[in-house]
Amino acid sequence: MSRQTEDYIDKFWELIDSILNAVLFVLIGLELLTIDFQVTQWSIYLLVIGLVLLSRYLAILIPFTLARRWLDLDSKAPLMLTWGGLRGGISIAMALSISNDVAYKDLIVTLTYAVVLFSVIGQGLTLERLIRRLYPTE
Repeated sequence: MSRQTEDYIDKFWELIDSILNAVLFVLIGLELLTIDFQVTQWSIYLLVIGLVLLSRYLAILIPFTLARRWLDLDSKAPLMLTWGGLRGGISIAMALSISNDVAYKDLIVTLTYAVVLFSVIGQGLTLERLIRRLYPTE
């Protein structure tokens, strides 16, 4: 197969990926219209967001600490990897795929959306600032 053919195939799959991501986020946006975010539950949303961040940090820190025995790793990396671990389409797709028979499906979907919105908006918009703070340039 020629290099030009490989390039066309790569571009084709990149286009398919972009189209499917666009469709996914349109469907996510439509589902967001049906979710009832209640102001009285903000403390639960913040608690879940904190638990997700703490869980991710520990999931990164433990193997990172073990790997430092054999590798020369930067001590700031776990924080950057924790904050940079954005959640999105797959998390929401998994929450939406839960059977309607499950008692707390609406709560699970709402909490998942809260975490994803914080991740995409809060973490996504502040990641560059965190990296600049952790790794300042002269």
